[in-house]
Amino acid sequence: MHVTSLGFRTDLALLTASGSVVEDRGTHLVVRSPDNPSYFWGNFLLLARPPFPGGEREVVGAFHTEFPLADHVSLGIDTADLSDEATAAFEDAGLTVDVATVLTASSLQAPREVEAEVRPISGDEEWEARARLSQQLYPQTSEESFMTFARQKNAQERRLVDAGRGRRFGAFVDGQLVSTAGIFVTEDGVARFQSVETHTEHRRKGLASAVVHGAGQHALDQLGVRTLVIVADADGDAIGIYRRLGFADVERQLMLEKRTGEWAEMDGA
Repeated sequence: MHVTSLGFRTDLALLTASGSVVEDRGTHLVVRSPDNPSYFWGNFLLLARPPFPGGEREVVGAFHTEFPLADHVSLGIDTADLSDEATAAFEDAGLTVDVATVLTASSLQAPREVEAEVRPISGDEEWEARARLSQQLYPQTSEESFMTFARQKNAQERRLVDAGRGRRFGAFVDGQLVSTAGIFVTEDGVARFQSVETHTEHRRKGLASAVVHGAGQHALDQLGVRTLVIVADADGDAIGIYRRLGFADVERQLMLEKRTGEWAEMDGA
């Protein structure tokens, strides 16, 4: 199956580089992350196109066949749009339909000055601080479950760092990690941002802009990158930050999911 979406293509490149497995079934891909089974967008189906009308529940059933122990359903579709009828059918099957915006930039505007040290994170303590930062953003999920997920996610990213594909940058205030953004090369000249997160008590201080700029400039200056790729909710606050840094919308990325149990209120895992 040939993937046309820049968003999904860069997703898949980073997943496979960090240990995930992609199985091509012709009409769809099965993406598995055996080391992190609770990672929703590391364990999903990517469809080449929407199912025929009436086939939405069949697709959900196919997910459960591939992932019988999963507490979620995650489906990507390699097209930018769903018909109103298909959207309603997927919603009737219990899924939330999310259309994200994919943005790119070949250079970045300088952000405003911040009262923080912005640099790559390194060492076990700082990676653990990154996991703790993520966990604080999702207090409704049990600490044990989330930290297992976050540490496994760290392990995946550290494999990318060890392979020389990029870094995760952090903003440190009084020695505390309060904002992070990762950037990793996906193919020649292209790098994708991962998980931009800022502590709730340190938002609207320019820190997210600072770490995105720091990570992106590192990729442009040190990794031979010509195109930076980032994905954002179309109606979220982050997309405005990215546009002010010089990113421009290029496509939409279609994702559908269902979360159950303690993960039901979690956003973006």
